[in-house]
Amino acid sequence: MPDSRTDSAWETLLELPAPGPRHVALATALRAAIRSGRLATGAALPPSRVLAPVLGCSRWVVTQAYAQLATEGYVTGRTGSATRVRWSAGVDPSPPVAPAPASRPRFDLAPGLPDLRAFPRRQWADALARAAADADLGYPPPGGLPGLRAVLADYLVRSRGAVASASSVVICGGIRDAVGRLGRGLAAGGHREIAVEDPGWGALRSAVSAAGLRPRPVPVDAEGLRVAELPSRVRAVLLSPAHQFPTGVVLSPARRAALIDWARDVDGLIIEDEYDSEFRYDRKPVGCLQGLDPERVALTGSAHKTLAPAVGVGWAVVPLAWRTAVAADPGPSVIDQAAFASFVAAGRYDRHLHRTRQRYRARRDRLIAELARHLPGATTQGISAGLHVVCSWPGLDETAVAAAARDAGVGVMTLADYRTAPGPPGLVLGYGNIGDAAIPRAVAVLASVSRLAGGWEAGVSSA
Repeated sequence: MPDSRTDSAWETLLELPAPGPRHVALATALRAAIRSGRLATGAALPPSRVLAPVLGCSRWVVTQAYAQLATEGYVTGRTGSATRVRWSAGVDPSPPVAPAPASRPRFDLAPGLPDLRAFPRRQWADALARAAADADLGYPPPGGLPGLRAVLADYLVRSRGAVASASSVVICGGIRDAVGRLGRGLAAGGHREIAVEDPGWGALRSAVSAAGLRPRPVPVDAEGLRVAELPSRVRAVLLSPAHQFPTGVVLSPARRAALIDWARDVDGLIIEDEYDSEFRYDRKPVGCLQGLDPERVALTGSAHKTLAPAVGVGWAVVPLAWRTAVAADPGPSVIDQAAFASFVAAGRYDRHLHRTRQRYRARRDRLIAELARHLPGATTQGISAGLHVVCSWPGLDETAVAAAARDAGVGVMTLADYRTAPGPPGLVLGYGNIGDAAIPRAVAVLASVSRLAGGWEAGVSSA
């Protein structure tokens, strides 16, 4: 089903096909609106900060779509002025062609990927070979392979303090898939809204929007989600308590207790995103929220960040009342499920996590040291965990710095890319998939462009 949104400022209906990258889908929808005449020559497109929350996506999605249309000649714009339609019927600037894939930056500090070089290819290939030889090659059973469900239940009880059994685990394609299934179950049960973190991961806002729920942003501070500000009519909330993305904070004990009390008071559901929960470097990870009330919390996780997105296996530990709805959709292929089950059961998953934790901890320390050397006075926030840090300094113009960095070959994201409301600026710097030796060079380039574009205070210079 297409994902329809109407921008109230501009009254243009956009049909966004669900599959594929969101910025490509938005560019396609805008191109069609221009060519059909629904967007006339000279019409102004909404600013990214206006359109992004309407579509439930990041500002990066909107700016990338606008940039693609500008390259093709459909729109024109410059810094400080509106982006306007320039195409008219009979003056086709170029035949419709598939957009060229975006080139990878020379230094990729954008968050989102683990270290793909560290993926245990040989061990995974062995697990796939065994699965192909032994697995039943029919359709996967509802809820997933019983063997994988049992293995994951044991793992989550042991490593995350979950309350789980094989019957409570549902195998999904990833966290987005799990959230989408839960969202559809909520919508079918009469829910119309769901609270989400702000800032937060736009892909999950899109997933609940596509499921028929209206995301209601709730601010995040140093203690995590502001539970006291949950909207009165909302009876479901989606959050990442172990390591909030992108701020990097942990939901405080007081707020954890308050959130559980809220769910019991309103007869609600908490969807727990286990983002980065396996990568805590200063201490053992905080136990999952689901362990406090397994009938009020659905725990979602995946191998996308711990192994690689290509593995395509995720899971949800689901309260009994929601299991039938969540297990209705088919899961990943039987071979992938069987391979992951044997990989975890043989202890290879634990050993891989142990190795990568050491690697990421050293890489994080190196990134922070290089930021301190090249950008003295800059601060980083968030606990010692995960695959990214947030960097800021007084006077930072995050949009200008990020754009200049990308032009210079350094991929970065900003806090504004994940917000629906204004807030303090910051650069979100990922270190999962960048080589150790590239970090000093990447930070040096970032520091150079920051002094030109970022409001860096006079008199501050690099060491």
